[in-house]
Amino acid sequence: MSRIDELVENLCPDGVPYRRLDQVATFRRGSSITQKETTEGKIPVVAGGRTVAYHHGEANRTGVTITVAGSGAYAGFVGYWGEPIFVSDAFSVHPDEKALVPKYVYYFLAAHQGVIHSTKTGGGVPHVKGKDIGHLVLAVPPLEVQREVVRILDTFSELGAELEAELEAELEARQVQYTHYRDSLMDYEASEDVRRVPLGELATIARGASPRPIQKFLTDEEDGVPWIKIGDVAAGSKYITGTTERVTVAGAAKSRRVHPGDFVLSNSMSFGRPYISKIEGCIHDGWLSISDFGGDFLSDYLYHLLGSNLVQVEFARRAGAGTVQNLNADIVKSVVVPVPPLTEQEKIVALLDKFEVLVNDITVGLPAELNARRQQYEYYRDRLLTFKELPNE
Repeated sequence: MSRIDELVENLCPDGVPYRRLDQVATFRRGSSITQKETTEGKIPVVAGGRTVAYHHGEANRTGVTITVAGSGAYAGFVGYWGEPIFVSDAFSVHPDEKALVPKYVYYFLAAHQGVIHSTKTGGGVPHVKGKDIGHLVLAVPPLEVQREVVRILDTFSELGAELEAELEAELEARQVQYTHYRDSLMDYEASEDVRRVPLGELATIARGASPRPIQKFLTDEEDGVPWIKIGDVAAGSKYITGTTERVTVAGAAKSRRVHPGDFVLSNSMSFGRPYISKIEGCIHDGWLSISDFGGDFLSDYLYHLLGSNLVQVEFARRAGAGTVQNLNADIVKSVVVPVPPLTEQEKIVALLDKFEVLVNDITVGLPAELNARRQQYEYYRDRLLTFKELPNE
């Protein structure tokens, strides 16, 4: 920080001005193009995802470009490009280069990624527009200071990326070990002492239901019932603990209730992924519920069993080989599963829970180290982008 402190002391000792983004930058919408409409070429097409959608024969942006995904699941995702690109279902941010270094603006937007995501609007397909982020306020120090901030963050990002890649590779190896260990514990194929029964004979399995149109049944009232969606569950989570939306009592009557301890199984999207509900709520027709299994399964054992290759492979095989696979209640009911004694289930759960913590818990081991590195980077990035504000601005 000493070099920046020196520059600030020499160039802006009294502070720096802060400006709204729309005062110092303009926004340009992309030109929608489908993959069928592209021509042969190597120009990246930037659309609504986090990676290049496809390639095209011509560019509509050259030089350095900052992009913000305009629609879809990753609406609001910020990208930085130092090559010609074709901006499609996104928009580009063009700073006034007399006042701002483009990559400085990119780092500012990346630091506010969460705020940008929160501006999403729209029902089925979320959207973010330039006017949605124009109110963001950023410090505008002298260009020399901005260039030094960028230099430091570039260096930090490069070193951090290398270390993260090493940690992620090690973590992936451990996840493979965990998967192998879990599947070996679930393999009772050769055992004559453990009964194997279709899951539908051991539990109640039912599809969710959606009151339509859903917008008519959403509510902010206290008596509203939690409305469980895939976005309410963090990646890798085991439990459903809350929702962002609620439905009216009338809407809940048209849906399917789940209770604490019930399983919720995705029948598309994150195909076949099991979650345990810790709340009373309702599920739409993109979910299946599994309940009333207490006499045969410990909840934690069933969680590991449903996530195992033994069951997941059967789900996939029975759901068909199409591009979009969908589970239904009959498929889940028909899958034959092992039912070891509850005492044995307890032992298996104790072993797998310890192993899973080492792989997934961000407070322990490699996940903790990876999370700490990311937090450290974000802390220094935020400090580097913060300056004393110039009085009377």
